[in-house]
This record gives sequence, C-alpha cells and structure tokens, in this order.
Amino acid sequence: MTAPAHLSIVLHAHLPFVRHPEHEYHLEEMWFYEAMHETYLPLLQMLDRLEDDGIDGRLTLSLSAPLLSMMGDYLLRERFLAYLDRLVDFCEGDVERTRGDERFQEAAQFYLERFTELRRYFREDLGGDVIAGFRRHHKSGRLELMTCVGTHPILPFMATDEGKRAQVRTGLELFKRHFDAQPRGMWLAECAYAPGVDKFLSDEGIGFICLEDRGINEADAAPVYGTYGPLISPHGLACFGRDQYASSQVWSASEGYPGDFWYREFYRDRAYDLPLDEVASIIHPDGIRHDSGLKYHRVTGEVELDEKEPYRPGKARERVSAHARHFVESRINQFDVVSDAMGDRPPHVTCPYDAELFGHWWFEGVLFLEEVFRRAHETDEFLLSTPADYLEAVDVHQHTELATSTWGEGGYFSVWLDEGNAWIYRHLRNAERKMVELSTEYHGRDDRTDRVLRQLGRELLLAQSSDWPFIIKTGTTVEYAEQRLDAHLTAIARLAQMVEGGEVDEEYLGELEGRDNLFAEINVEHFSSLSL
Repeated sequence: MTAPAHLSIVLHAHLPFVRHPEHEYHLEEMWFYEAMHETYLPLLQMLDRLEDDGIDGRLTLSLSAPLLSMMGDYLLRERFLAYLDRLVDFCEGDVERTRGDERFQEAAQFYLERFTELRRYFREDLGGDVIAGFRRHHKSGRLELMTCVGTHPILPFMATDEGKRAQVRTGLELFKRHFDAQPRGMWLAECAYAPGVDKFLSDEGIGFICLEDRGINEADAAPVYGTYGPLISPHGLACFGRDQYASSQVWSASEGYPGDFWYREFYRDRAYDLPLDEVASIIHPDGIRHDSGLKYHRVTGEVELDEKEPYRPGKARERVSAHARHFVESRINQFDVVSDAMGDRPPHVTCPYDAELFGHWWFEGVLFLEEVFRRAHETDEFLLSTPADYLEAVDVHQHTELATSTWGEGGYFSVWLDEGNAWIYRHLRNAERKMVELSTEYHGRDDRTDRVLRQLGRELLLAQSSDWPFIIKTGTTVEYAEQRLDAHLTAIARLAQMVEGGEVDEEYLGELEGRDNLFAEINVEHFSSLSL
C-alpha cells in the first residue's frame, strides 16, 4: 500500500428526550440512566485510559440534541446520581447475600466495585458534567464529535424545506453552544437519505455523513471504489458507506462477537430473579419490576433463560482480548485484499454503530473498543482515524447522486413506515405546515406571541423524532410512544390556537416549558418561509 489504510469507528449516541419532572419516578427515564452507566460514562473512562497510556487513534462520536439536553439537565443529573446511590447500596447488600455462593459472588463483587467507581467518577472527576468530558477529548483531538439532525427525525418524510432546515439548524446550534466548535460531520437519523437532503447539510457547512452501503452501491453512477472511498453528492457532501463485513462482526448477536457464550446475558436481570422485597430499592416504588442493569448470567448458548450459567467477568475479559485481536487482524487482511484495486489511494473502512451497542446491549463492548485501539496502536498497517481525516488525506473523489436508503431492515424505510405507524405522518406533516405558516405570519409581532411560537417549535421537533414510530413498529413501549405523540400534537394544536386567537393560557404554557425544556434558545425564524 502507498499509504496506511484508514479505519473509522463511528458511534452514534442518541436517546429520545424523556424528562418527567411531574413524576418523582418515571420508568422511561431509566433509558437515560442505564445508557449513562453502561455506555456514556464507560466510553469516557476508556478515552481517559487511552490518553493516560499514550495510545493514539481517533474515535468519531455523534451526540444527538435530545441526548445532550438530557446530559446537561440538572434535574436528570440529580436523579441519575440518586439512582447510582441506590445501586451501590443494593450491591453492598448483594455482596453479603451471595457470600459463600461460588456461582454469584464474583459477579456481585464486580458490580459493587463497578458502580462505586462510576459514582465516584461521575461526581468527582466529571463534577456531574458528562458533556465537559466529551468536550475535553474533542479539543485534545482524541475524539471527532459530530452533531445529529435535530431531534432525530426522518428528514425525507418531512413536508417542507423550512421544517427540514429548522431541524438541521436547531441541532447544529445546540452542538455549537456546548462545544464552541463547528462539527465537520452530521449524523442523519437512521442514516435516512434521499436526493436533496444533502443541500440542507451542505448549506450549514457540514462536510460528511455516513450511509448504509445501499446508498453507495445503488448510486446513480457505480462507485469506482465501492464503500472503500466516499462519494460526493451533488451539493458537495462526502458520503461514507457502511462496511457490512467489518460492522457485522461487531453488531450481529448471531454471527458476531456479542453472541459469545462467555459474555453477559442481556435478557436476564437480578431484579426479576430475587424476591420482590429484596429488590424493592432498585425498582419502581409501586412494585413494578424493571431491569436494574445487574445481570448475573452469561449467554451460555441457545438455552432457556432459567438455564443460563453464572457470569464470570474475568473470563469475559479474556474473550474481549481474543475478539479484539481477531477484529484487528481481519481489518489488516481486508485492507491487503482491496489495496490493489485502490490504485494510489489508501482504502477507507467505515464502521458505524449505535453507541448504545457498546456497554448496554453488549456489556463488554466498551472494553472491546479499548482493546481494538490498543492493538491498532501496535500496527502500521492502518490508522484508526475519522472520515474527516480521510478527506484531508485524499482530496479527489467520485461525484454522483446517492441512492435513497436507511440503515434499517432491507436498507429502506419499512421500520419507520408501515401499516402500524403510517398514521403518524399525516398529523406530523400538518403540524409542520402549521408551524411554518404561523412563524411566517406571526413571528416578531410581540414577545408573548414569540414565546408561544418557541414552545410550539419545541413540541413539533419532539413529535418528529424517529423514536416514536420505531417503538410502535417494534412493539416495545407502544403505549408510552403513543402518549408522547398525542401529548405533543395536542400541545401544538392548543399553542396554535393561542397564536391565532391572541389569548395565552399562561398556566398551560408554563407547564409545557417546564417539562419540554430543551432548545432554550430555539430560533423561530428557522421555520419561517421568509428566511429561505
């Protein structure tokens, strides 16, 4: 090879905005707390260790606006710390409960040490400010931070150019406020691309995105380098296609590393194994059991949950080392195979994943990433870089129109649009057109009207999240998703009446502002057709 190949590991961190100050304890807020202690804090700890040990290599991470808003919210910070306190207290009791039990003593001691350290790290090292930790590694160059399109909407489904632009700009502005920097890349929610989407990103100075390989392979012109090099869209956006071979080694539970028999079993949780009175401190006060993050069993094999063997953290660490070695060796072999077809340019492999795969779904995943970085540090066959780094190293690329695609099942849109959730979009598109109409006609008339319009914009952005149709499709917490959609759409209708009628329900408006409080500096002009 004329130059080292490039490998970009791109993590996309996102959760729907879930914040319920009206409830002392809300089940869906647990999504955030679990992701914090299983994924986001461990990722920061990993970056700290790599920095301390002088291990080079760069990681790309997108942080969505809803997730950033929750990370920066003081109420959720306090609740998360209280959550960690409950887990530490429970683990102390569980160490005593399992004393002398060779099956579970190792796991119990492991969790006590883990949660005690996570609590110390969050409270003392980070001062409760997770965003500051990511900002530090971004400024040091170890981390390439990307933003995400607003509240994670499917851009091709939206009704107006104004609405699309508002989503892009609102997410971008929040990112800039937190990191005082212009991101070079932006994550498209669900990697959902259609011709024309690139304009809204390029107009805001975004340089690159990631797509499913279908978007590359079915482009208007056949890609000369396949997914080993980016394609440039009509509006100048560099589009990097997912490498299926490298990605599936990591994310596939059936064919990839996470299915190893020694790794932690995701679907069996301590909160369901013990009597109710013994887990009362870590479940809902009403006695509703839910996952605690304390899982004492391993994958074992294709057996029933009650036949799973005890989890051995030490043995799992050994498997992490073996799998990281295999992953790095596989990339070296892959680059050797494709290098001749690349001419004088180095190949680039793009490995995009949901960040929550690492730590949450695959518990050992963060340790695996760290081992990959350490092993890659020892080779000169490839660089662990970022898409932006590759664009700096190689400046001539093929130009064509990319194919419509997502990274959902089949590479298309069926996950977010089928007979079960199609009803959503008529309401969303009507609400979007109403917001454009009202912001165009009423913005700037008086402070009170602008205040209502700002909240109307927040409710619309929240309603447009791709999470709600996804949840309805997968059948997980369908009732909650439908309740959220109904609440946001109802709020949009009532706020629109206030704007048009000139009478403001201060109590109702204040309630919405207190609960749905992201995008404090939302710019209503972004929705106006006057500023196109």
